[in-house]
Amino acid sequence: MADLDKALAMVAKTGKVLFGANSVSKGAMSGKVRLVVAASNCPGELRESLEHNCKLSNVPFVVYPRTSLDLGRVCGRPFVVSALAVRDPGDSDILKVAVEE
Repeated sequence: MADLDKALAMVAKTGKVLFGANSVSKGAMSGKVRLVVAASNCPGELRESLEHNCKLSNVPFVVYPRTSLDLGRVCGRPFVVSALAVRDPGDSDILKVAVEE
């Protein structure tokens, strides 16, 4: 999990990330994102919707094992993050790490 935390922090600093349920959902539907990450306490309907959209667009979907507050903190944001989408991984190896987890 430490590798996932490091990769998320790096992608938030050097890559292009979408925050927020609506942005992530639209990105997953369009297939313009490379990875979707949802917090463990992400609301059930939202999580199911994101998973469904990811399956349709062949986008990897990962559940972050901690809460949305922890996900926001790891990404360096002063707010809760229930879901995020990675458009460009930047200098991180998030795509490799997230699929292995």
